[in-house]
Amino acid sequence: MTLSGNLASETLAQHLALPDEANMAARVFAQSRRELDRAWEDFMAGAARDSIRVRGSIADSWERCRASHVRLETTNAPQLQREFFEARRRDHRDLLRASAATLADTAPMLMGTDAIMLVTDPQGVVLEGVGDRAALHAGNDIALGCGGDWCESSAGTNGIGMALANRVPMLVHAGEHYCERMRSWTCAAAPIFDPLDGSVAGILNLSARSRIANSQIVALSVLGARRIEQALLHQADLTRVRLMEVALDHGAGTRWDAMVIVDARGRLVHASRHAARLLQERLNLPLGTMMGQPAFLPAQAGHAALPEDWFKPIHLSGELAGHMLVIPAREERHAPRRARRGDEADPSRADFSAIRGQSPVLRACVERARKLAPSDLPALIEGETGVGKELFARAIHGRSLVERGPFVTFNCGAVNRDLIASELFGYAKGAFTGASSEGRAGRFELADGGTLCLDEIGELALDLQPYLLRVLEEGVVTRIGEADVRRVRVRVIAMTNRDLRAEVEAGRFRRDLFHRLAVASVTVPPLREREGDLEELLTHFARETGGAPLRFTPEALACVRRYDWPGNLRELRNVVASARLLAQGGLVGLDCLPAEMVSATPAFRAILPEAVLDEREEISQAITAAAGNMSMACTLLGMSRSTLYRRMDRYGLDRGLLKAAALEPQARRR
Repeated sequence: MTLSGNLASETLAQHLALPDEANMAARVFAQSRRELDRAWEDFMAGAARDSIRVRGSIADSWERCRASHVRLETTNAPQLQREFFEARRRDHRDLLRASAATLADTAPMLMGTDAIMLVTDPQGVVLEGVGDRAALHAGNDIALGCGGDWCESSAGTNGIGMALANRVPMLVHAGEHYCERMRSWTCAAAPIFDPLDGSVAGILNLSARSRIANSQIVALSVLGARRIEQALLHQADLTRVRLMEVALDHGAGTRWDAMVIVDARGRLVHASRHAARLLQERLNLPLGTMMGQPAFLPAQAGHAALPEDWFKPIHLSGELAGHMLVIPAREERHAPRRARRGDEADPSRADFSAIRGQSPVLRACVERARKLAPSDLPALIEGETGVGKELFARAIHGRSLVERGPFVTFNCGAVNRDLIASELFGYAKGAFTGASSEGRAGRFELADGGTLCLDEIGELALDLQPYLLRVLEEGVVTRIGEADVRRVRVRVIAMTNRDLRAEVEAGRFRRDLFHRLAVASVTVPPLREREGDLEELLTHFARETGGAPLRFTPEALACVRRYDWPGNLRELRNVVASARLLAQGGLVGLDCLPAEMVSATPAFRAILPEAVLDEREEISQAITAAAGNMSMACTLLGMSRSTLYRRMDRYGLDRGLLKAAALEPQARRR
């Protein structure tokens, strides 16, 4: 069975400008094996370049391979050891996620075709592959599968290596390969470009046995690469929005215009002119202005290093997704620099006066926490998401026996399970692949003499809980890969939004650890139970956002009061920040509040402006029709991407849910 070209040729004609390799593909396949063998013999005999009857790009590659001393008798590409291969996959998880749909959709089409599709990293190492079972087995014989290194200097002339070297789609057919063992294959490879900075993010390669390959192989590889690029762009857009949301949550009390947000690769996500001016004035550090480009540009003259305590990591789904750089409003010239990495102590929040509200239920909670604070006993702070548990933890630290020590935080639910032990207890040098050559102290050592705040303690894996219990009871830690124990004096404050008593009964949390942590416990009340606190908090959060005071219409204020606030203080802060942007002359009406908030109260849905309901439905239908493709949705709606995101946030629309709703009928048909 041969590779069918009908779908590829139709789609290609509509969406792609054919690369040069695709245009000459027909001539390549017309060249006989005997002609290719003769060209190879002429090359090896040192014939003049003009007399060798082979494409110029192939001759260039042959010359590079000869200069790199690639052995002609090479039978297979180098194969990475498993631990190095897994590390590559972790490093390029965004590419794998973006490629998943293309590989999944292509896999059934390749059954019985004697062909395979592969995705590599930017160095030519195969990360994932699908295809015909017999072809996959045959490919494994020459390492044309997961872990195989197919750069030119390792495996000679091949599609993957040439696409990397030339940064354009490349076709290598049969005898055009440099090494004899590879000449039974034909490979078409297309670069996958990072949509933000234009770098090569990887290669999409389609390989087939030479006897069945045809000219459509290039078209399929290019089409697949472009689809993966669109998925990468979609991921980047989603990550950018989520980074902005998390930064807004974590940046309470911070001037938004003095904040810079970068992704995990240091590329700019958000920065204001004010932030750029502050960096230039204080540190002589120019700031990049293009989204997706490196944030910090080399200065004309030397500049000071960025202070470590300006940076705050941002984690999404347990992975480091970026950093928030908060520039202080003024330099603290006389304030001592922190002596330890990881110390997040903040004197302005290390006091119970930072907790806003006068309701009886809150004051009772504060009074209990105030009495429990002056000790070094572990403490457990319980409460729903967003109630302000960390404020209580910081206030307890500020009134404890270790108030002058560091305050170190760690989210047990925001780190990959395999990394939690090394993050908490540290590791010795060379303890595992990728470990620092010097080893690293864990959070307990960083918090020595102070407080370690463990958020989402209910997410801690059951098999790691005995190690935490040992530290609490004996005051010693042992780094991974090390036999020696290290004594630490740390007060542990654990926080959770789970019912730990129910978790204990269900067998998901150790009973002895629970009782050790709950020596001193505080339950922070949700916002809906804090009668009379809402108005004070509205004023406080409005002041945080800067600008003139906000005024709420009677209808808007009534809606705010009747809302249940499932997200508590965090949700309230975000609603106020959004209202600040939408309010006209500082007046907040119903149309400045999230639509799902207004519609949650039946009494107010009837007075929600009809235009708001119509626009919300129009946006919802457009995103559903575009199956979550925001570029297409913008085209359908006739609005910019930034405007669409603002409207989605305003109306409480979730892109993921809309996309899932659009794809569900397709899934049922399959």
